[in-house]
Amino acid sequence: MKKLNVIILGIFCLSYTVSFAQKIVTDRPDQTESSSTVPKNSLQIESGMLFRYAEEGEISLREVAIPSTLFRYGISKGLEIRVVNQYVNIKEENSGKEISGITDLEVGVKIQLLKKENKNTEIAFLSHMILPTGTKEVSFEKVGTINKLSISHQLGDKVGLGYNVGYNYFGIENGFLTYSLAIGVEINERAGLYVEPYGDIGIFNEHLANIDAGFTYLLKDNFQIDFSFGTGLNYTMNYISAGFSWNIAPKEN
Repeated sequence: MKKLNVIILGIFCLSYTVSFAQKIVTDRPDQTESSSTVPKNSLQIESGMLFRYAEEGEISLREVAIPSTLFRYGISKGLEIRVVNQYVNIKEENSGKEISGITDLEVGVKIQLLKKENKNTEIAFLSHMILPTGTKEVSFEKVGTINKLSISHQLGDKVGLGYNVGYNYFGIENGFLTYSLAIGVEINERAGLYVEPYGDIGIFNEHLANIDAGFTYLLKDNFQIDFSFGTGLNYTMNYISAGFSWNIAPKEN
């Protein structure tokens, strides 16, 4: 049952891709948060839909999140504020029990710690506070937190490596450690692919290991679409997701 709790918690812990060589840098669709912040005074909307299936023993869950949306706003160079919210529907297949509603609001910041033109490494720190504002059926009714250290390396003109380590606590049971490692490849100036192992390690519970992959395509310099899919490696879970990212910047004088 503890494993199932972590699976359910993972539904509400949105992680958005490292778009290594494109003009808009996003935090979706992979689980690895980018080490870049959005430009000052620009608003970036990253939204999509997710379909997930997970099971433990005789319990099977089907989840739909439409939409799941991250808002990012650059308040200064290297600093952004972030707001995450989503609408979910979760159904337990065997019993037919179904819950739906708006999840708890996540409010946070991303701070870029290292970014230099002559270096191929970037580092950022991200922290979210989870506020018990959601619909009663899906709210945890407790304050929680999501924290990640994000590091990325440009390995060449077309290959990038990004990885995160973090700690999440949702106000119930124990917190858990998180990790992810994304390898991104630029196909051309507009398209990219990535593959990524990621997982959760409970402080007193077991390890949930996963792998996913995805595709991004730049329709405009400030508008990207994406598709991704993933599966559990040591438990039953699979998902597919599709979405978009749109950067809205003030017009230059």
